[in-house]
Amino acid sequence: MLEGKTVNLRAMEREDIDFIAEYGNDLRCMGEYWPDEQRSKSDWVKMFDNLQSSPRDFKVFIIQKKDGTKIGDIHHGLNQSHKLMEIHYWLVQNERKKGYGTEAVQLMVDYLFLSKELVRIQAIVDVRNKPSQRVLEKACFKREGTIRNCYFNRGAWRDYYLYSILREEWKEPKILTKTT
Repeated sequence: MLEGKTVNLRAMEREDIDFIAEYGNDLRCMGEYWPDEQRSKSDWVKMFDNLQSSPRDFKVFIIQKKDGTKIGDIHHGLNQSHKLMEIHYWLVQNERKKGYGTEAVQLMVDYLFLSKELVRIQAIVDVRNKPSQRVLEKACFKREGTIRNCYFNRGAWRDYYLYSILREEWKEPKILTKTT
């Protein structure tokens, strides 16, 4: 478990599938800025099983408050040839704008730079998603540019911003207090 000041990140377990399926299919939670994709619980189970048996460096962490309440997820995938990791994250609606997303991103950045030989960590965000842009900027990510027509969502192609943080910009852990 990665422990922060107000949230912890822990590797997703099979018992988290109900939580992921509930919010992953909730258009109010996921749909405005991310492509709509409805999955059955058995689809989520298959995805989880594939992740567990895959040699790829892709991992899902559950974001939880200190009392154990699950409030979102943050996941990463490795592009080995370019020594970079891409992260994605989301929070349930009633836990947004409380600093949890920023802390989760900072925890993940600290963890990835401390545990992997990476040059950069990057994220993409819909150009309309101002709160997520603020999360990345507070976590010291820099906007690099626009990826035009990146995703098709709600009947239209959407532009996304590319953000990144380089190892030399990170320098040292900002928030990681403990790993267990």
